Amino acid sequence: MEMLFLPHLRETTRKALEGVADGSPLLPLPRALIQLGLAASVTSLERGALSVAVAAAYDRGASPAQVQEVIALVSGLGVHSLMISAVVVLEEAQRRGLVPAGGALDAERQALWDARVGDDPFWTDFEREMPGFLRAMLILSPDIFTGFFDYCAIPWKSGTVPARVKELIAMASDATPAHRFGPGFRVHMGNALKLGCGRAEILEALSLAAAAPT
Repeated sequence: MEMLFLPHLRETTRKALEGVADGSPLLPLPRALIQLGLAASVTSLERGALSVAVAAAYDRGASPAQVQEVIALVSGLGVHSLMISAVVVLEEAQRRGLVPAGGALDAERQALWDARVGDDPFWTDFEREMPGFLRAMLILSPDIFTGFFDYCAIPWKSGTVPARVKELIAMASDATPAHRFGPGFRVHMGNALKLGCGRAEILEALSLAAAAPT
């Protein structure tokens, strides 16, 4: 499968897939779940297409719990607004004297950081992509910081959909022409590869993303 899709991500994808074996193509159920995620994404929402995608997922053997898990996963795209804006909001507030300058955390915030972030490699990867966003979010609002972690964790705790499939769904949702969330795309593609996805699965998921409504 050639990378004739998503030109804004072509070079990133090419580099990431260098030396990656083709592997097997997507099986029918994972493919249907990716299409469901794309149809349920906030960048695509259209009831008719969603109805078709839900029916197709059930036809391929998905359970109601799996369908709900996929929808919960892609509903988290909304938190990208927090991720993109946190550093900008904090820096401008500090410039205006609305928030004290400096990055020291008080005891409450430090405890939240240790409990929620710690040395988790998932958030280490996101910090590499978006330096400072977690700390900025925590300084601005411990409540939002806590809610961010609680909500994002829901689809990853239930485990009815394999983690590698959820990474493909998240990657594809971040790659759609209407979303283009590069940091998430790179992190989730890297995670999918670590979990054993091959070149064929990655490219097929991205071809589905390219066909999502704009």
